[in-house]
Amino acid sequence: MTDETTLDHQRIVPGLTYADAPAAIDWLCRVFGFREIRRMEVGDGRIGNAALSFNGEQIMLASPFEEAGTSSPRDLPALHQQITVYVDDVDAHFAHARREGAHILAEPADQFWGARNYWVEDLEGHRWTFQQQLRDVPDEESAAEMLKIAGDEG
Repeated sequence: MTDETTLDHQRIVPGLTYADAPAAIDWLCRVFGFREIRRMEVGDGRIGNAALSFNGEQIMLASPFEEAGTSSPRDLPALHQQITVYVDDVDAHFAHARREGAHILAEPADQFWGARNYWVEDLEGHRWTFQQQLRDVPDEESAAEMLKIAGDEG
């Protein structure tokens, strides 16, 4: 087992698939504020692996590879994941994404778990939530609120 204190990199890195990975890289950098740190092209227009950074955290992305069983969300029947990113000023991030034409799913709102967030879909259907933590809320309080909401829907 590795001693976590000796690692100098992120231990969990999400990997996303985009039908047009080069366009996705440009879009994520322009609209969400990511920075491209690596791009490995495979020679036929596809991206084998790319890494983007946001405030020191990374995501990886690639083109679909049938042989590996990967697809873009636009080719799937339902939402399969959501990425959460913490930002320092969620309202400013939202305003920028909206100006850039992002598909906003929900505008910024304060949430019972102590965050203010908004939901947005990227150019191929990956769902993102950007949030700013406003206050600490005990787990028991959040769980009680979730039960109330679930009771209202059921």
